[in-house]
Amino acid sequence: MNANTENSMRRKIALLAWVAAVSANFAWTGLARAQAPDLILTNGKIVTVDERFSIAQALAVRDGRIVAVGKSGEISRLAGKSTRRIDLHGKTVIPGLIDNHAHFVRAAQHWGLEVRWDGVTSRHKALDLLRERVRKTPPGEWVAVLGGWSFDQFTDSQEPFTRAELDVIAPSNPVALQFIYISVFLNGKAIDALGLSDPDLAIRGAKVVRDYYGIPTGVIDGGGGSSFLRQKLPMGNTDAQVAVTRKLLAELNRMGLTTFIDWGGFGFSDDLYKPFEALHARGELTARVFHGAWAAPTNAVEADRAIERVRALVPLQGDHWYGNLGWGETVFLPLHDAPAPKGVVIAPEQIALWRRIAAAVAERGLNLSVHANQHDTIAAFLGEIEAIDREKPVKALRWSLAHVRELQAGDLDRVRKLGLTLMAHSQATISGAGLIRAYGESALEQTPLRMIQDSGIPWGLGSDANGAAPANPFYTLWWAVTGKMFGGRKVLRQTITREQALTAHTRNNAPFAFQEANIGSLTVGKYADLLVLDRDYLKVPADRIKDIKPLLTMVGGRIVYEAAAKK
Repeated sequence: MNANTENSMRRKIALLAWVAAVSANFAWTGLARAQAPDLILTNGKIVTVDERFSIAQALAVRDGRIVAVGKSGEISRLAGKSTRRIDLHGKTVIPGLIDNHAHFVRAAQHWGLEVRWDGVTSRHKALDLLRERVRKTPPGEWVAVLGGWSFDQFTDSQEPFTRAELDVIAPSNPVALQFIYISVFLNGKAIDALGLSDPDLAIRGAKVVRDYYGIPTGVIDGGGGSSFLRQKLPMGNTDAQVAVTRKLLAELNRMGLTTFIDWGGFGFSDDLYKPFEALHARGELTARVFHGAWAAPTNAVEADRAIERVRALVPLQGDHWYGNLGWGETVFLPLHDAPAPKGVVIAPEQIALWRRIAAAVAERGLNLSVHANQHDTIAAFLGEIEAIDREKPVKALRWSLAHVRELQAGDLDRVRKLGLTLMAHSQATISGAGLIRAYGESALEQTPLRMIQDSGIPWGLGSDANGAAPANPFYTLWWAVTGKMFGGRKVLRQTITREQALTAHTRNNAPFAFQEANIGSLTVGKYADLLVLDRDYLKVPADRIKDIKPLLTMVGGRIVYEAAAKK
């Protein structure tokens, strides 16, 4: 095919797409006129995040979907006697925010005992929050902060927490403070509850720190400490788990999240889906929840078990509210590369097992998201996917590389040819300073958002919450635009515009859930998943993006969060 013929075909395809879009718009608008909408929002600044990043004044909703978008006068004329009206009084509306990579399903199991330090920039205030939670907690019950914070975010003091300090705050409650996935700080009650005084206790992937006399200091070092802690924390019965899951979803709605994709995690079991499945069966989910099956094989026998499980999965199970997408994020655990320290040894037998599992995922026709931080592993994974692709093309499966902290320009053509997509995440809001200590100034080029944006490769923004990052999506948007972490330090050079960031956290993320026809922008035919904001995202000073709060969150035309009116 010569260039002229190819360009002609592209123009025809573009014209057909435009005609289809216009026809769909007329069809939905005709429906809106024939049947009055259930709800209209008028007199606002509606940032549609459509292909042109259009701004409208109003929209109409019927049966959970948007049936018209336009000027306030036009939309008002569609209303019937039973139509509910919301006057936005000039407030800004954006699509509901979508997190493409999170670990909220695991977070739900212990949400009832958590304190969150997300975005807290004072160690003193963090301890005040802990004291307040202890004061409200009956003696003997656990209180925990399970990640989402780092010492570097504190501007008053970055001293580690001590057993003695935590004993004063909580003399009658076991307390655990999980520092990302690096270490865990405990008081005496927690040491006793976890059995750390046993000198023979071994924790996979972690070490109990002891003093000269062998007495536990209250610190567990190593990523395995967080998995060990989670396995020991109490879980309620099914009804209790449903109740705390509701609270988790309510908190996500308050932050502005309307959809997330969950990728399992260490200490994960399929039982953790049950509260979400129960809420979905009742029609009571307040956020759309999609997930990938999780396994973390460490040897050939476990790899064979993982492959058996892969072959039993059905591609794209579920509906528009809840479903399994495929497989992720750890294909083979020994090659699960942390952001630091640098240097994963890629043994031939390990990468061979990685490829066997990934090939089974391709053969089954499943989506796959690959945890990939360091460049050595990114390059190795691309080589294996290229080999798999020659036998079983993966483009239609929408495989993705997640985190891509050390993605380089030379990787882009390989990613593009394979039809892979990219997920970038905001862990640096709490870990950026630590990465600079580990890598020097080169850490400022991680994660290369500008290069990714300019590449034209499909990509989106997420958090990797709750352990490795805070959950609030406005924190992620703030980081992407300003390049800063909590505490104010610059940790990212390759920032993007606020329009690009918003697109990456909404419309660009919908395809990761195979939901681009239903969510991601405020356009005719899509679900009314939206946020009414307390300030204008497009005009607020960049440093204040992190402070934006939804006044109202809507999912499928249903209000799932509404801020209390100020007296």
